[in-house]
Amino acid sequence: MQCLARRRFLGYTGAVLTAPTLSFLAGCSTNPATGRSTFTGLMSRADEAEIGAQEHPRILDEFGGVYSEGGRDFYLARIGGTLGRQTETPDATYTFTLLNSPIVNAFALPGGYVYATRGLMALAGDEAELAGVIGHELGHVVARHSAQRYSQAVLAGGLGAVLGIVVGSAEVSRAADIGAGAYLAGFSRENELEADMLGVRYLAKAGYDPNAMSSFLARLGAHSALESKLLGQDGADGFDFFASHPRTQDRVSAAIVEARAFTAARPTRHRDVFLGQMDRMLYGDDPAEGVARGLTFSHPALRFRFTVPRGYRLINGRDTVQALHPDGARLIFDLAPGPYDGSMVNYLRAVWGRDIPMTDLQGLTIDGLDAATAGASATSGGRRFVVHLAAIRGAADRIYRFLHLLPSDKARAMQAGARDTVTSFRRLSQAEAAAIRPLRLAVRTAVAGDTVDRLAAAMPFDDFTSDRFRTLNGLGANQTLVAGQLYKTVVEAP
Repeated sequence: MQCLARRRFLGYTGAVLTAPTLSFLAGCSTNPATGRSTFTGLMSRADEAEIGAQEHPRILDEFGGVYSEGGRDFYLARIGGTLGRQTETPDATYTFTLLNSPIVNAFALPGGYVYATRGLMALAGDEAELAGVIGHELGHVVARHSAQRYSQAVLAGGLGAVLGIVVGSAEVSRAADIGAGAYLAGFSRENELEADMLGVRYLAKAGYDPNAMSSFLARLGAHSALESKLLGQDGADGFDFFASHPRTQDRVSAAIVEARAFTAARPTRHRDVFLGQMDRMLYGDDPAEGVARGLTFSHPALRFRFTVPRGYRLINGRDTVQALHPDGARLIFDLAPGPYDGSMVNYLRAVWGRDIPMTDLQGLTIDGLDAATAGASATSGGRRFVVHLAAIRGAADRIYRFLHLLPSDKARAMQAGARDTVTSFRRLSQAEAAAIRPLRLAVRTAVAGDTVDRLAAAMPFDDFTSDRFRTLNGLGANQTLVAGQLYKTVVEAP
């Protein structure tokens, strides 16, 4: 909707507005990156800077903090700084952060805060591809997409809500305190296309090969397909690049067309320099947050482990560990939010399961620790589930919890596995905890006779090893290794 249309919409409300207020509500500006008039009147540039500064510490907390090992955060910042100088606002302040998270993700906050995870960096094939992602996020920042979306969302909420913000209503202000999550939600298809085209522009102006944008999108597709396989799902052409980045063919095509207008005389990829940065980079889970390997989750710091049945896929999150089954079963493991002095039977009865009609509540001992289990039932999404709850006192101030959801039509066959998961919990000795080593990338030079299967077989995974190797290195199904060329592998290393 163009700004003129917004003014007409406001005029039809029947509200009596002063000229300054009407000007504020219909505030439009010409975007320096796109040349288009956009509606950003409800979030000024000062607001953007304040929001970014406020939410930055929360992002660090949510995504594992800064990953600074080996100076890789400075490497990312150097690339970002080069790209920032190619934007339409080269004198603006940009902050580039490499996050200590294994997930494949990149995003930006208002105020010039741009983030990429080490999981995304590991997936990229060269510096140009990483730069393409950063350029895309800079496109969102320079085009002020967050300001557009915020302003449009508030306007869509009704003129009364907008006036509440204008006059400083406390209730409306609390409702408007939407936090970082809202700025990380999905952009419109138009915004994504715009960020692609701007990112390609910055990429090419910085001397990189602009085709790196589309080649990284191909890597994302392979990554998404692999994740579907690991979860036992049919491979879908979806992307988990933070749902805000849906890939469409017209986006890729338009980005390539845009690149032709800015291609440097000798565009660079800097593959070997990039792979030098990748060597020995932490891969997958950070042991400080626990590690999921195959069917076993271990936590070296808290010194415990448990194992899930075959068919499940372990996913280690910030606050929970989940295990997913293709048939719809799910395990959620976490720590109780507060201390409790009583027995675990009483904890299930009076605290965790207080509002749940439980059955078969019983106490037991697991690895010498006080524990309790109970059953229940639930309905979600129109599907009925059998629920298994278990609580284990790990320490005076620590309770471990298992919540297992089993589809009712599959529960009989899965109940034994749910019980075995709980009873597999055991404490680790100091030596056992110290023996858990992180996974790291290792860059290898292929020699004559090397094959994908041979290098993949040496990686510490139990399944889909060749698929993992191909995805990590951007190799198609029929591509072979080239002797003398560098490739990424994964090893266990201190």
